[in-house]
Amino acid sequence: MCGRSSLTKTEKELEERFQATFYTEDLERYNPLPNFNVAPTHVLPVITNQDPKHFRPMRWGLIPFWAKDPKVGYKMINARIETVEEKTFKNALEKRRCLVPFDGFYEWKTVGKKKKPYRITIQNGKLFTIAGLWETWKAPNGEKIESFTLITQPANKMMSSIHDRMPAILLPEQEKLWIDPTLSTKEALQLIIPYPDEEMEAYPVSDRVGKVSENDAGLIERVEMEDDAPHADLFS
Repeated sequence: MCGRSSLTKTEKELEERFQATFYTEDLERYNPLPNFNVAPTHVLPVITNQDPKHFRPMRWGLIPFWAKDPKVGYKMINARIETVEEKTFKNALEKRRCLVPFDGFYEWKTVGKKKKPYRITIQNGKLFTIAGLWETWKAPNGEKIESFTLITQPANKMMSSIHDRMPAILLPEQEKLWIDPTLSTKEALQLIIPYPDEEMEAYPVSDRVGKVSENDAGLIERVEMEDDAPHADLFS
């Protein structure tokens, strides 16, 4: 957790929401939007503390500068808030914080003997950001890869009925603070609080979302669950 997400908005919507723009060469080289089934290793637009007025394409799965192989990024898609100050992420937490935009994320809930995927969003499908850390890795051949990880925290009441953890979603007023280079590590971590339950929504989606190769608008549509009674309240 968090291992699957969605970013289905247009570049214009992102630019308006965050008052940041895309570099033309980045859009010409790679345009990641829309993505209904974001998975680790995918490239996403990220706003960093070093360049808050522009989106930079980065790979999901942080590759530390000291890594010998970029495959280590597969194990670093998330950074737990409880251990983020330890050696692996300490330097990035101090110097390289970032905002990663999404409009939803997926989590699997155990229903009977099966696991069912749910899409979790902010009310009205609004864009939101997850607090992240980023890094630049240089390969032996000189190639540079910029990558990021998402901070996770214990689930709030709403999410706890689906999973015991959730991404560190920032309130809009916290976003600029998270990437403020003058903010100390201690002050930055104090921004990580449970997102308000009443502002989040969750609904069941197709099992197809479990396949990385599937990526279409149908993945974010609500589906009926055979195991649910018609009147059942998901969060009762």
